[in-house]
Amino acid sequence: MAQAASEYAHNLSIAAGSLDQYIQLAYSLPVLSAEEERQLALRLREQGDVEAARKLVLHNLRFVIHVARGYSGYGLPLADLIQEGSIGLMKAVKRFDPAVGVRLVSFAVHWIRAEIHEYVLRNWRIVKMATTKAQRKLFFNLRKAKKRLGWMNEDEVNAVAEDLGVTAREVRDMESRLSQPDMPLEIDSDDEEAPRSPMSYLPAPGADPAPQVEAQDYAQIRGERLQEALAELDERSRSIVKQRWLAEPKRTLQELAEEFGVSGERIRQIEAAAMKKLRGALA
Repeated sequence: MAQAASEYAHNLSIAAGSLDQYIQLAYSLPVLSAEEERQLALRLREQGDVEAARKLVLHNLRFVIHVARGYSGYGLPLADLIQEGSIGLMKAVKRFDPAVGVRLVSFAVHWIRAEIHEYVLRNWRIVKMATTKAQRKLFFNLRKAKKRLGWMNEDEVNAVAEDLGVTAREVRDMESRLSQPDMPLEIDSDDEEAPRSPMSYLPAPGADPAPQVEAQDYAQIRGERLQEALAELDERSRSIVKQRWLAEPKRTLQELAEEFGVSGERIRQIEAAAMKKLRGALA
């Protein structure tokens, strides 16, 4: 049902060609009488009539537009607000029970506002502004509750906190969030008077000398221990290790075997024994 109504509303917007024409078309559809609305809702509820659902959605789009306009102060596109509100209207139509005795508009306002609220919270800032119930309440009511421009004084904070059922600290926190615009992590500007980005306050990767000194000390100690361990090897073992691991280019087992007059396997055994001693000394 909702998908069919959504497709029809989408086709209406394409036919309109612009937001102004879409709004004009939505307002050109007459408001349903209470009896017409009840009959359509009964057909939908009892028979699953998609055409009835389509009419209920389209003939109430004017109310979605009216609600969406109330959120224009958040700087988001009106077309997107209307689209999200229309989704809320479709959800309300699906759940509407005519036997309760209320008009669809009265029932749907909660669903319409809920969808628009979620859209505003997701898109008003890069970082989501409100995640708890108290924060959501403050986000949508704090600006209306403020009596003047500028920061609120203590009495105003306490009054707002009492009216909305939140703490004064939560009011102060949300007021601070609302007053600070998004700022990129790094600003590419040669203007010395431009605001400094958060990246300006981060330390450079090599700003702390402690890790560098520690790495240098560690390398020096390892080098000294390696030289001491090599000194404890016999001359042949030391020469084999140096030529196999420390020289450039490194010598092969066969080359060393010819130099010392032994087999390549014997060179490998001498090398393994020497490396074992070195690892023990460096551990």
